Amino acid sequence: MAVPYPFVSGAVLQAQQLNAITELTINDKTDDHTLVAGDAGEYVIMNKATSSTITVPNNVFTASQIVKIVNKGAGTCTVTAGAGVTVNVNGSLALSQHGGGTLLALSASTFTFFPFGGIGYGTATGGSSSSITVGGQNYTLLTFTSSSTLTVTKAGLFDVLVCSGGAGGAAGISNVSGGGGGAGGILQATVYLDANTTIQIGGGGADSTSGSSSAIDSTARSLSVAGGGRGGGRGGSFDAFESALGGSGGGGASIDSGRNLGSASMAPSISGSAGGDGVAAASSGGGGGGGAAAVGSAGVSTTGGAGGAGFDVSAFIGGASLFKCGGGGGGGATGGAGGSSVGAAGGSNAAGNAAAANTGSGGGGAGFGATRVGGAGGSGIVFIRMEV
Repeated sequence: MAVPYPFVSGAVLQAQQLNAITELTINDKTDDHTLVAGDAGEYVIMNKATSSTITVPNNVFTASQIVKIVNKGAGTCTVTAGAGVTVNVNGSLALSQHGGGTLLALSASTFTFFPFGGIGYGTATGGSSSSITVGGQNYTLLTFTSSSTLTVTKAGLFDVLVCSGGAGGAAGISNVSGGGGGAGGILQATVYLDANTTIQIGGGGADSTSGSSSAIDSTARSLSVAGGGRGGGRGGSFDAFESALGGSGGGGASIDSGRNLGSASMAPSISGSAGGDGVAAASSGGGGGGGAAAVGSAGVSTTGGAGGAGFDVSAFIGGASLFKCGGGGGGGATGGAGGSSVGAAGGSNAAGNAAAANTGSGGGGAGFGATRVGGAGGSGIVFIRMEV
C-alpha cells in the first residue's frame, strides 16, 4: 500500500501505511543517474558492470532530506557533486560493489555522505606490488625497501607493518668483547590515509651506532618507529647500551659490570626487547642484542650471548615463515648466534658480522683480542596491504 509521503496536516494513516514507512522504495538504475526530488527518502541502487556516477544536483533537496545510495553492480559507482554543490565525506565517494551510504542534505547545496559500515579499504600504488592471500582474504601487498612515496588513489584504510633499522654491534678491543646490536622496532596497525604518503626506510647503524627510524608520514596520520639501540663496548660508549622507544636494546659489553640500559618498548603495538648482559670479566663474551620478539641472551664465559628472536611477518604477508628484526649476537672467543637467523652473529675473536639489508636486524658484536669493529645493522622495511 502506498504511503502518502510527505505527510500533510490532517492526513489519516492506516496501519498498513504506518508499517510501510520502514519499507523504503528501491529505484534501480543501470546507468549514470542525477538525483531528483523523488529520490528523497528512498534507495537509489546502481546496477552497472562498468563504472558509473550518481550526481548530486543543486537546489533539489532541502535540509534534513536523505537519500540511501547503494552500488549493486561490479563497476565502481562514484557519488559526484554537481555544479555549485559540496559533498563532504570521511572516507571515499567511490563505492565498490555492495558498498553504499546515506546522503544527508545540510542545505540545498551542501551534503554529507556517511558510508555504510564505516570506512572501507583504500587503494594505492608504490614500492613492489604483489597479490597475497592471508586467512582466506585476498590482498594487494606493497613492499618498500627504500624510501619512496605511497600514491593513494582512493582514501581509506590500510594495514601497515613498519620495521625500523637495526643497530650496529659494538667494537671489541684488547680484552673487551662488544655487545650485539639491538633490532629495530616493529609496528603493526590499520590506519586511514587520504593523500599521498611519504615512506621512510630507516638505515641500519654502523659499528657501535644505533639504527634509524622508519616512518609513514601523511596529512592524515604519521607513524614513526625508532631504530635499535647500539651494543655496548669500547667502540661506542663503554657502559651505554641504548634503547630508543620502539627499538630493542643493545647487548652489554664484557668486562664491565654487565649493566644493560636497553629495555622493552613502552608504546602499544611496538615490539622491542632488552639486550643481554655481558660477562663481567676480562676476555669474556658480550651480551646479545634484543630482538623484536624476545630479549637478548647474556654472555656465558667466553661465548657471546645470542641475539633475541625476531618477528615472523608471514601472518601479515602470507607464505612461509619470514623473520625480521632479530638481535645481533655478542662477540667473544665464540660469537653468539643472531636472533632467528636474521640477526648477525657476533665475531669469534673477529669483527662482528653485518646484518642483511631490509631485515631490521642488529649487527654482531666484535670479539676481544684486538681492535675490531662491530657489524652493521640491517636497514628496515615497510609492508602495506589492502583488501581486494
